[in-house]
Amino acid sequence: MNLSNLSATLIALLASNAAAWSTPMSMKIDSGASRRDILKKGAVFAATVAGPAAASAYVVPDLPYAFDALEPYIDAPTMKIHHDKHHGTYVANINKATEGKPEKPILDLMADALEATPVRNSGGGHYNHAFFWEEMAPFSQASKTKPSAALEAMINKSFGSLDEMKSIFAAKAAPGAVFGSGWVWVCVNKKGDALDIVGTPNQDNPLMKGVLGEVAFPIIGLDVWEHAYYLNYQNRRPEYVDNWWNVVNWDKVNSNFDYVTKNHSGVPVKG
Repeated sequence: MNLSNLSATLIALLASNAAAWSTPMSMKIDSGASRRDILKKGAVFAATVAGPAAASAYVVPDLPYAFDALEPYIDAPTMKIHHDKHHGTYVANINKATEGKPEKPILDLMADALEATPVRNSGGGHYNHAFFWEEMAPFSQASKTKPSAALEAMINKSFGSLDEMKSIFAAKAAPGAVFGSGWVWVCVNKKGDALDIVGTPNQDNPLMKGVLGEVAFPIIGLDVWEHAYYLNYQNRRPEYVDNWWNVVNWDKVNSNFDYVTKNHSGVPVKG
């Protein structure tokens, strides 16, 4: 294509696309411009028409509170490292694993995650952490919340009482029960008529087919990897588990419960 033809083509492109832009655009091409200048302007215009480069499918969601908001139960350095570094790594890796594939909400990848190790580990890590941040609140806020009447009734039906549920939860979270790294969950069963408490290794969760006997829907989840508590509690995981209830936001847990019992599916998360 000679210089005059190239100029005409670019001007035609501008004219044909002008109506699509809310902000007027112009590209000045004068007859004295070099071929390199015109090509450079053409490349810029083409990139603008194509739109910005696709953003990463998944992102680390902002915390709904400050890093130090959960103190003294979870310290600020732990929260910052846990959120920015650990969760950030899971997000970076799941973006690499799904690059070039159709974008799906992270929840939609959970059911078949065991079929693909990167999705199981990094996708599970992203979903689990995004779920975890949202169910907590500063003590001043969390202490004013409590289980809804519907949730309390199912807790009593399933465990006898809230205190008994916490006792079973503590046993499931103990180092001998979840050996090494993992999570502990309060779930609504597949039928939607009872609660169960389960532990899962690594970044597995009850939404993944094959992790448990059948899929279950978490309404509460606690990270018992050492990076979640070690700076403050060292090897005292049971103390961390007991203290964690002080920052559980029951309003969010109630919302989770209502969602899964109505929809029989996992709770969507941010990011």
